[in-house]
Amino acid sequence: MNTPVLGARLRVLVGALCCAMPMFASATVNQDLPQQYIPNWYNSTQYLSSTPTVEQVLGYAAGSRISSPAAIHHYFSALAQAHPDRIKLFEYGRTWEGRPLFYAAISSPENIARLEQLEANMRLLADPRQTSEAEAADMIKQQPASVWIASSVHGNEISPADSSMVTAWHLLAHQDEATNALLQDTVIYLDPLQNPDGRARFVSRYYATIGLEPAADRIAAEHNEPWPNGRTNHYLFDMNRDWLTLTQPETQGRVRVLQQTFPLLFVDSHEMGGDSPYYFTPEAHPYNPFITQPQREALHWVGEHNASHFDANGIDYYTREIFDAFYPGYGASWPLYHGTIAMTYEVGSSRGHTFRTRDGETLTYADTVQRNFIAYMATIETAQQRRQALLERFYQYRSEAVNAGNKGDVRSYIFANQRDAAGHRKLMSILTEHGIEVEQAQNDFRACRTRFPAGAYIVNANQPSYQLIRTLLDKHVPMDPEFLAEQERLRANNLPDQIYDVTAWSLPLQFNLDMQVCNRTVSTDTVKVAPQRIQPGTLSNPDARYGFFAAWGDMNTGRLLTAALRAGLLVRSADVAFTDKTGTQYPAGSLIIPREGNPEQLNDILTELAHSSGAHLVGSDSSWMQAGPNPGSNNVKRMHAPRIAMLWGEPSNVLSAGSTRFIIEREFNYPVTAIRAEQLKQANLSRYQVIILPATRGAGYQQALGASGREHLRQWVQNGGVLITLGNATAFATSGDNPLLASQLEMKAQVGDVVPKGQSAGALITDKQDLQRYIRPDKTRPDWVAGALLRAEVDQEHWLTAGIHSHLHSLYTGNAMYTPLRIEDGRNLVYFSDKEQVLASGHMWPESHEQVALKPLLMQQPHGRGMVVSFTQEPNYRAYMDGMHVLLMNAIFRASAHARPLR
Repeated sequence: MNTPVLGARLRVLVGALCCAMPMFASATVNQDLPQQYIPNWYNSTQYLSSTPTVEQVLGYAAGSRISSPAAIHHYFSALAQAHPDRIKLFEYGRTWEGRPLFYAAISSPENIARLEQLEANMRLLADPRQTSEAEAADMIKQQPASVWIASSVHGNEISPADSSMVTAWHLLAHQDEATNALLQDTVIYLDPLQNPDGRARFVSRYYATIGLEPAADRIAAEHNEPWPNGRTNHYLFDMNRDWLTLTQPETQGRVRVLQQTFPLLFVDSHEMGGDSPYYFTPEAHPYNPFITQPQREALHWVGEHNASHFDANGIDYYTREIFDAFYPGYGASWPLYHGTIAMTYEVGSSRGHTFRTRDGETLTYADTVQRNFIAYMATIETAQQRRQALLERFYQYRSEAVNAGNKGDVRSYIFANQRDAAGHRKLMSILTEHGIEVEQAQNDFRACRTRFPAGAYIVNANQPSYQLIRTLLDKHVPMDPEFLAEQERLRANNLPDQIYDVTAWSLPLQFNLDMQVCNRTVSTDTVKVAPQRIQPGTLSNPDARYGFFAAWGDMNTGRLLTAALRAGLLVRSADVAFTDKTGTQYPAGSLIIPREGNPEQLNDILTELAHSSGAHLVGSDSSWMQAGPNPGSNNVKRMHAPRIAMLWGEPSNVLSAGSTRFIIEREFNYPVTAIRAEQLKQANLSRYQVIILPATRGAGYQQALGASGREHLRQWVQNGGVLITLGNATAFATSGDNPLLASQLEMKAQVGDVVPKGQSAGALITDKQDLQRYIRPDKTRPDWVAGALLRAEVDQEHWLTAGIHSHLHSLYTGNAMYTPLRIEDGRNLVYFSDKEQVLASGHMWPESHEQVALKPLLMQQPHGRGMVVSFTQEPNYRAYMDGMHVLLMNAIFRASAHARPLR
């Protein structure tokens, strides 16, 4: 289909009204787009009347309303019922709120009839170890191209989902030679709604706010969503950042089906601010170094062809300026490391029916739906026109990956697996879910001058997913030096830098696991690791007379603790290490579950809890210890089941609140009560033993809670409560005349002389460096850091760090650095390493690198019968800092056991 023909058809919206009573009719309030904003999209008359239109099925013209998740699913179901030979629907999961996640495959009848075989062919092409070059060449001759268009991963980025319905209708209804050829040559996968829960939140709030007619004014209530807005899913995750550790069911399902289909092109379709036109590939610098040059060239193919259609329709666009391809956790990044050509599309959003731009023009929802449709059709054309080249390059990418893993300096990654069994098991499962082959050694073996024990995990790099392996497991993925030099130039001139997202994400560092990189492929007796994030635990010596012990230090035992508390069991925890009568050593924090005080069916209960949690319990006939405290010691605390409250709503940071609640509820399996600021400020809090303040935004908690709220919390802490602050919420604890935490936010450390304001004497400025010194402010906050992984040291002689390794890693983002607590005020329990060791991965500004060294990451300050526990960075950032989970558990469960409220 050539550009002028398609350009003539794409004029704006869809067909005629249907006489049947619609299932999704408009409400009595006039919430549809006024008729003058609904032009006719297609001036072609070659459409099948048997293909149901959006209007016939839903009761409104395409682009005139923001379709709900239920309406979108209903419409695609109607298309599948009308044309079962050309469209098939597949459900790939369910959201937290139970909504279906589905995609549609659209192609010619011949291709749909053999869809399973076509997808099997792509899997064969994806593994050159099974498919020779000759076999691949034969397969490519008959294989259609494939395009995956994923829409609206952010629930309030609304138009892509409606555009997918228009695209599906057009492909099925339009009858001309070019469209039929397009379907013969391509398989189009439409994932119309990646985030149904977030969209449902947006749609319900939008239509609850709209009045007699839609308002175009950007300050209108309908254009300003209340907290938490519709961007995120149920647990308030930005799912465009969830492709690393795959925490959410939406992402897990999508990753699974993409490895069944292996599309050649992948479009992640978004919206941006309504004052911008349209953005499409190629991406901005920097590129991740594991994105190959042929892939970058293919991105230009797509972008240039898109541009020809946008030019033909008089629509502005831009490329290369904002959205980079460095961070691998985007939807438009992850497929690249499997050989797919993946890209981001962003349309300027109306965020409703109409929006007045800064130039005074009225942008309609129909405009945005149309622009996406043009981009989608142009992209499908590119797949058709470049079919053979894309297929050949896909196979070549996977072949070269295997060769690189056989010949490069990095040929294997080995995890000794001698501590944190839960973390190792979860990470290995996640890697397999990514399509990476993981093996576990059955015997001791030697590799790269090191002996490893049986049970060690091995990831050999000679796999088709080599580029993904390197991206996820390398300690550091470097940015382009020229790009970094440009950022320093910008910063020196007080201009904003261009780093778009975090610069570090190494999974072994995030999980805080020991890993060795080897320049040899490991060959030993192994078994293949299957996806299973929790390996069932065991109960040994079940006839033991005294009770059971479980070693503390990983999430297996952490889940056992929460399950036992929720089951009402009597559980104790030792503040220091002990050695039982048999000589078995247990680290600080280990659990003691005696028979006395617990139900008669304790064995049955613990057997079930061990299986579900992954913990290993060992029966003991005696409470006598060879070393360390006996169970009756003051160094052994009874663990209570605390009631946990968390500030929810304004002004908390949506992502911090969501990830924290997710980790406690879904990783720790423990309930959280969400409380809004107004109630937290004045309500009776005595029912709660732990209150968590997630990171905040805007004016923060100082304004929302104020001095009275701080004093209300102080009294609660004095009475035995544990107040936990996360990230920049710690500033609230350090504020006021009588702060809850005797630390202070630091200003930027100054190097060299700073010229004070108001100095009247003349000055000689000799060079540009001298000029920068002269104009530098005398007091300012440190420069913002996009995100780097820092090493931190752990004080292991405190009950709050029981079971924690001697060092761990934290994601540092922002510019908050705090002064250490003085010894008379509290303890600095985890602190960043010295400047030679602190930067573990990623990029940090040199002066921030120096200033953050030896500053606190975790502080604890007692108050009366309670305490304040403050993390200066977020331990739950995007829920992928698994190596900090046990530390957070200690802050909640061990701290509440050490507090002394009236029980």
